Order: sequence, then structure tokens, then C-alpha cells
Amino acid sequence: MIKEFTYNFEDLFLTTGEIEEFMGFEKETSPEPFPELITSGIMYASLLCEIKGGLKLFPETFVDKTTTTIRIEDVIFSPGKIVTTRLLHAHAAALFTCTAGNKISEHSKKLTQEGDTLMGYIFDTIGSLIVEKATDQMQNWLKNEVTKQGAGISDRFSPGYCNWDVSEQQKLFALLPPRFCGITLSPSSLMKPIKSVSGIIGIGPQLKQIGYQCNWCNDSDCFYGKIKRQKKPLKKSE
Repeated sequence: MIKEFTYNFEDLFLTTGEIEEFMGFEKETSPEPFPELITSGIMYASLLCEIKGGLKLFPETFVDKTTTTIRIEDVIFSPGKIVTTRLLHAHAAALFTCTAGNKISEHSKKLTQEGDTLMGYIFDTIGSLIVEKATDQMQNWLKNEVTKQGAGISDRFSPGYCNWDVSEQQKLFALLPPRFCGITLSPSSLMKPIKSVSGIIGIGPQLKQIGYQCNWCNDSDCFYGKIKRQKKPLKKSE
């Protein structure tokens, strides 16, 4: 089963506070000129987005904790201990991709090249959040569907995170239709458009979402880990 989605920017309800939080501020506490720049960035981003996503469901998935592998059809993934432990009781799986499109990352790059590095960074952040929030909506759709069948879903996991080698993007994309959601993969396993994500979600009666535990791994670029690290409480001054 393949399910494709398109979203309008307004469907995501992206807030100034979420962007501030990702940039390292507490929500709605960023100093000037950030609030005004973020607000104008949100308004313009709606003109740049081409948000597409998709899921492909695989009714048979085999997870081997001993070898820390996952087999889908004739493809064997080696995502490591973290992912296989979280998907251990999966009897099925969904592979997914989602993208914000080319325009927003191209605009961010253009601003940076022109010397407006701050606004370029704001658009880069907005692009990342667009993809994550759209993928959240796809994941919620999947959860609602499998709940009808008495099953649950895991959190989503992507090659390149949780110690899963990014090169396994090649295996993941081999199981999806060509140019699924308009996304292509380079020989070095980087996705184009840049603001894109892909990964796996486990499905099974014993599975549930528990959130991302940052003690699982030390990925310095993890989207969720970055937010959590930025929110560490400041030490009280003596």
C-alpha cells in the first residue's frame, strides 16, 4: 500500500515559538530583531513551500535483535541496536519520505551568499521544521489507521541518526517508487531537495511511541537532540 500526501504551509501551524526554540531561545523570548525577522520569514515561507510526503506499507517485517537487522522483502537493513530494539515487536513497517521542496533551501542559500546570514539561517530553520511537522502529520495518519486494526506504531527512525549508517538510504529508496515525492538520492546518500527526510516506522500490537531518549546515542546533528540540548537549564549564578 502506498499513500501520498500534499500539505499547504498553513496546514502545519508553524509558530514563531517553535522556530525560536530550535534556534536556542525559550519560546517567545528571543531578543530583537529575531521576532520580526521570524514573523516575516514565516509569511514568505508560505510562498516557497512544495510540501509532499508519502508512506509505503510493508505487511511483513522481520526484526532480529541478535544480529540487529531488519528484513523487509529481500532487503536487509543494519540500523544497529537502538532502532532494532525499538522495532523489536514490529510485524509490519512503513517506509516514508517527506520534503519541503527545493525553493526554501535555495532561498536560504541565496540570502547567505548575499551576506544576510541571519535571515538565511532563519529560512534554513523554517525549512527543517516544515519537514518535521509534515512528517508528524503523516505519522499521525498512520497511527490512526493502524489503531483501527488494534495495532500501534513506533517512533520514526532515519538513516544517519541513532547510529544508523546514512548509506542505508540506498536500501530504503530501493524499496520505494523512483523519485517518490520528488526526492532523489545522490551516490553519497544525500537527498535532494535538501530539506527532506526518510525513514522507517514500525507497526505492531505491542508498539508505541515513547519519544526520543537522548541518552540512546550521541548524534550531534539530531533534530530532537539539538532542541533538548539547547533547553538544558542554565546554572544559577552564585
